[in-house]
Amino acid sequence: PAQPPAPTTNTDALLTRVGDATLQALNETGTVACMAAETTQGAAKTLTGKSGMRWKDLATDLWNAGPSALLIVGVVNFLVGAILAFVGLIELRRFAAEIYVANLVGIACAREISAIMTAIIMAGRTGGAYAARISTMLGNEEIDALEVFGIPVSSYIILPSILSLSLMMPLLYIYGTLIAILGGFVVAMSMMSASAVGYLTTTFDGVALHEFVFGFVKSFFFASFIALAACRVGLKAGRSAADVGIAATRAVVIGIVGIIAMDAIFAVIANALDI
Repeated sequence: PAQPPAPTTNTDALLTRVGDATLQALNETGTVACMAAETTQGAAKTLTGKSGMRWKDLATDLWNAGPSALLIVGVVNFLVGAILAFVGLIELRRFAAEIYVANLVGIACAREISAIMTAIIMAGRTGGAYAARISTMLGNEEIDALEVFGIPVSSYIILPSILSLSLMMPLLYIYGTLIAILGGFVVAMSMMSASAVGYLTTTFDGVALHEFVFGFVKSFFFASFIALAACRVGLKAGRSAADVGIAATRAVVIGIVGIIAMDAIFAVIANALDI
């Protein structure tokens, strides 16, 4: 009988594999950078009405990325603020410094927690939806039809998606921060004897305006990254039904990991600039 073929072994050198992975990473970085540049140009042309974007698509994406997400963003941030106040009260009570829980909740939510939690929610909710929608259009050959008719995909599909999320995420961050502070306020009032006026006064005195500005700027960059990554994943997905789910999952994972990495970079920058 014929001998079975010998199993194939990967004889590529380690340096070759590392080089291929590096070239692929650089290629993806360049592609995403080009998408970001085209989106920026399209956003600038929108002011003159020459971007080729349909205002109906932008309005639909604005609604899906903004008012439709108010409930889940509010619930999650309220619970996070309540949990933070509960843990802070337990620890600060040992030092008879319960009133400083207002500073803890306000600064933590305005600077870090609300921005990150809102971005993670939108990465799972809106980023996955963008990737699934674009990959479905790719499987149905709608992307090919747009290219045949000479309609640029960047202005017809990608621009309203990125622009809507970039505009809505900072507003959702402000909303989430206020709801998180409200959650901390509710828990603090039920566990400590301080007055509501005293708690709110401590919060307003302890949380500076630049904390909100810092979180606001971070939210804008988080939103831009989530939308760009989701659109890129959707455009490079396969054409089968299974590829739609894979693209949505990959977009969510990349978005969450990217948010954490970007937040670490912002923390280093803030430390260097003494913000």
